[in-house]
Amino acid sequence: MEKEYLENLFDKPQGNFDIEEPQEGHEQRFLEKLKAIQGVVSIERKKKSWWKTLSIAASVAILCTVGIGLFNSAPTRDEQVAKISPEVSQSQFYFASLIEEQVRELENESTPETQKIIDDTMVQLQRLETDYIKLEQDLLNGGNSKLLLSAMITNFQTRIDLLEDVLNQISTIKILKNQNDANYTI
Repeated sequence: MEKEYLENLFDKPQGNFDIEEPQEGHEQRFLEKLKAIQGVVSIERKKKSWWKTLSIAASVAILCTVGIGLFNSAPTRDEQVAKISPEVSQSQFYFASLIEEQVRELENESTPETQKIIDDTMVQLQRLETDYIKLEQDLLNGGNSKLLLSAMITNFQTRIDLLEDVLNQISTIKILKNQNDANYTI
């Protein structure tokens, strides 16, 4: 019975369904009537805002700029030097590790008696490092590569020699201090 009722319900209005679109301004008239009845403030249609489109465009522009910056980053000075002469890059790694090891040893030997000589040595090492950076820059600027490469290696050797001399002086100071302490025992 229920099934017959549903079939009859949809068979009767055959072709009489409302398929018309509402007239233009229907929504606005409806909202005004609703406002009059309930005292509700009317909702005006949102004006199209260009902010959303503008913000999306700005985001895309920023992402493109960052992406181009990452992919087109300039190589570092060390990478440029290694490109000119791979041997320099290898020798730089070797010498730098030796120098770093000796600097750590030098700092471990620090005592009140040796502090002045260690500080002076660190200043000299910083000057030699600055000179080395200038030599690298000259090499990158297209200077005489053989002469500059020789000067760079000499710079490293000078730093190593300086550290060895200072370590020898510190050991001499320690020996003299121990001898003086041994002579003054009670």
